[in-house]
Amino acid sequence: MADLNAIVDQLSALTVLEAAELAKMLEEKWGVSAAAAVAVAGPAAGGAAAPAAEEQTEFDVILTGDGGKKINVIKEVRAITGLGLTEAKTLVESAPKAVKEGISKADAEKLKKQLEEAGATVELK
Repeated sequence: MADLNAIVDQLSALTVLEAAELAKMLEEKWGVSAAAAVAVAGPAAGGAAAPAAEEQTEFDVILTGDGGKKINVIKEVRAITGLGLTEAKTLVESAPKAVKEGISKADAEKLKKQLEEAGATVELK
């Protein structure tokens, strides 16, 4: 078993940027969101329970399919994300996949409309 005290000491020595990069790497490796993990762990750790009807403020734009218009969707994904052709093609082909994460509702609705006009099927989470 790992020496937990040593791990705590190592994590305490991280800068804010290093801690943010670590969180991002763990999210990618484990396929989870740190915000969701904190939300689940918070009440279990004795924190106050969140209000039941808390309104969602951040949205993820999830590409669920190309609607048979892959080229148009790839072009739109490139315009939205700034990805290169290969990366955008890979994103579109690996749907369902997040195009943008943690954005406002207005921005999410705008991106959803852009992608749907290009022929994609999109959902907001």
